[in-house]
Amino acid sequence: MKFTESILAIVVIALSLGVMPQMSYGQTSIGASYEIRDEDPQNGFGFRLERGILNKVPIVDLGLRAHFSYFNDDISYADRTYSTDITSYDYGLAAVGGISLGLVSPYVGLGLGASTLDVTRQDLGNVDRPENSDDSSIYWNGFVGAKVSPIPMIKPFVEYRFEDVSNYSDELSDIKNSNGRLIFGISLSF
Repeated sequence: MKFTESILAIVVIALSLGVMPQMSYGQTSIGASYEIRDEDPQNGFGFRLERGILNKVPIVDLGLRAHFSYFNDDISYADRTYSTDITSYDYGLAAVGGISLGLVSPYVGLGLGASTLDVTRQDLGNVDRPENSDDSSIYWNGFVGAKVSPIPMIKPFVEYRFEDVSNYSDELSDIKNSNGRLIFGISLSF
C-alpha cells in the first residue's frame, strides 16, 4: 500500500510539473524590431511589451501590447532648396489575438496610439515655412503578423502595421505621413 501511494504521489507531481510550465509559460514577452515605411524617415526601431490574457482558452492566444517606435533622418529633397531633420516617434496600446499552429503563430490586432513629429528645417532662404515645428496626433492602428517559435522562449516575428495619422497641423503639410510599415523583430517570452 505504501509503495502504490508513493508511485501515485510521484506520478501526480510529475504530471503537475509537466503541465504547470505550459500554463504559465510565455505570458509576457519583450521585443525589439527594425521598422521600414514608405515615407521619410524610412527606417526606425521599435520596442514592444506584450502580456497574455485569458490563457485558459485552447489554441487561441489573446493579449495586450504596448509599443514604441522611433524614426529619425536628415533629408535633402531634390525639389526643395532646404534640408529637413525629421524625428518621429509613436507609442500605443493594442489588443492582440492569434492562434497557435505548431511552430507558426499568426496574429492580428487593433489599437490606439499617439504620434509626435518634430521637424527642423535648415537653409530655408525665401521659403515660407517655420524653421522648427512639432505636432502630436492620436491615431488608430491595425496589424497582422506571424511569429515563429523555433525555441520556445525566442520568437522571431514579421508584422505589417497600418495606421491613420492624418491630423497633423498645416505647418507640417510638406511632410508626408506614412500609413503603414513592415516590421521585423525578435521577442523574448518569459
